[in-house]
Amino acid sequence: MRVVLTRVLSASVSVDGQVVAELAAPGLLALVGVTGTDTPTVARSVATKLHELRILPGEASAAAAGAPILVVSQFTLYGRTDKGRRPAWAQAAPGPVAEPLVDEVVAELRRRGATVSTGVFGAMMQVSSVNDGPMTILLDED
Repeated sequence: MRVVLTRVLSASVSVDGQVVAELAAPGLLALVGVTGTDTPTVARSVATKLHELRILPGEASAAAAGAPILVVSQFTLYGRTDKGRRPAWAQAAPGPVAEPLVDEVVAELRRRGATVSTGVFGAMMQVSSVNDGPMTILLDED
């Protein structure tokens, strides 16, 4: 599982011109990619790490600061570009495998008390964000 985690002042996700999720306060934008070897245990571990990672102002975590998190599925995090000019997506898990694992990340964050918003799995989404810092971290559980 890969997560591009960005500290943001604001963020939103739109589908077909309609906002489906947005952060009401500064927090984190988590773009989550799943590969075929990921498990619910990996998803819970990733959720815990991104919730407790101390990247907010004052070295606070989202858990300590009560910062909201916007989770957006992002299969393109597993795009391979080492051959040719066209990305290959073979390492990305197919939707029926990936969706429950992204859902598990969200569920674990909520079990931990996080305020979580989400994009729409499999939809063509427009993601907007105002980065804070900028502060962007790659979490790679492979």
